[in-house]
Amino acid sequence: MPEVNPALANRYNKELAKILPSPIRVIDQKFSAIDGIIKLTLGEPDFAVPDHIKAATKAAIDADDSHYAAPHGHLSLREAISDYLVERFDAPRYNPNGEVVVTVGASEALFATMNGLLNAGEKIIIPTPTFPMYEAIADIIGLDVVGINTAPDFVLTPEKLEATLAENPDATAILFNYPSNPTGVTYSAEQIKAIAAILKAHNMLVFSDEIYAELVYDGEHVSMASLLPDQTILISGLSKSHAMTGYRIGYVAGPATLMAHVGKMHQFLVTTAPGPMMAAAEEALRNGRQDAIDMRDTYKQRRDLVMAGLAEAGFTAAQPGGAFYIFAKIPATLNTNDMEFVIDLAETVKLGIAPGSIFGAGGEGYVRLSYAASTEDLTEAVNRLKQYVALKG
Repeated sequence: MPEVNPALANRYNKELAKILPSPIRVIDQKFSAIDGIIKLTLGEPDFAVPDHIKAATKAAIDADDSHYAAPHGHLSLREAISDYLVERFDAPRYNPNGEVVVTVGASEALFATMNGLLNAGEKIIIPTPTFPMYEAIADIIGLDVVGINTAPDFVLTPEKLEATLAENPDATAILFNYPSNPTGVTYSAEQIKAIAAILKAHNMLVFSDEIYAELVYDGEHVSMASLLPDQTILISGLSKSHAMTGYRIGYVAGPATLMAHVGKMHQFLVTTAPGPMMAAAEEALRNGRQDAIDMRDTYKQRRDLVMAGLAEAGFTAAQPGGAFYIFAKIPATLNTNDMEFVIDLAETVKLGIAPGSIFGAGGEGYVRLSYAASTEDLTEAVNRLKQYVALKG
């Protein structure tokens, strides 16, 4: 194993060094070392990719779709994305040539969007608690993050948004994720319209991360792009809706003038997405819409199972309207903070969940549980949680 030249040991990006590794991954890796643990830490669907999507992947490989694709992705997939967004979410009709970019997952979509459209020193508003990657990307770019603490109900209200904008009239963009990771909160048509009206008046960029749009349990998801098409950059993908996390296919859609910059950044980051995975994504969007519905219905059953178990164990949580996370308040009787709690829980009864504080302001004293695991694992997880409370409470 080579040792670095001592003269080079301090050669690294000093700004990047200020940013901690993904706290969710750090916690997950720590818990992975515990034999027999049940982990509800990651947003990882337990479903297998549907067979017809696997077949499309294999067919693309057999057809030698192994060369560089167009930088913005296969045209046929961009057409499928455009059709899907119109038919499923009443989004504007995005032109596949210039208004849609296929990315290597929604994470790359976020990085390409924020890096392509914002400049160091500009302000971006991010409601919290939130997915930690958002602030990490902002820090890498050198943005000034303005948080909106949405606790205790975790809903971004017009009043909170107006107050933040009044204090930060120079804010350039807002990053809005719904259904929410980590809280599971989503919004009605009336709520989204009220937020959109405020954002329209401020002429700011709206980065709308709607990766969980297919996982809305009551009512229908209303896309921000359907209300603010001239300001919104819509970010999504196939990872959560079709259990395709390993396929790494996401996409970005928005006005052509803005997408030219997003597409340029994407090209310099990854060149293009892989062909067989794009073929799989096209199959999912064209012929796999029932797959997403079936998975959603199962998640809803699992949500109800875990919510009931949490209540029996003395935890309080608002019922999530979407995604596959529950953000639960730790009982006061346990007399602990969220980080100490999740570590002791893992060591005592071999159950791994995420501490709420890693999701930013408003998350302290809460924990996030993912119910994307199997029903069997969730049933056992609830039993272990009850055992812990009986032992410690």
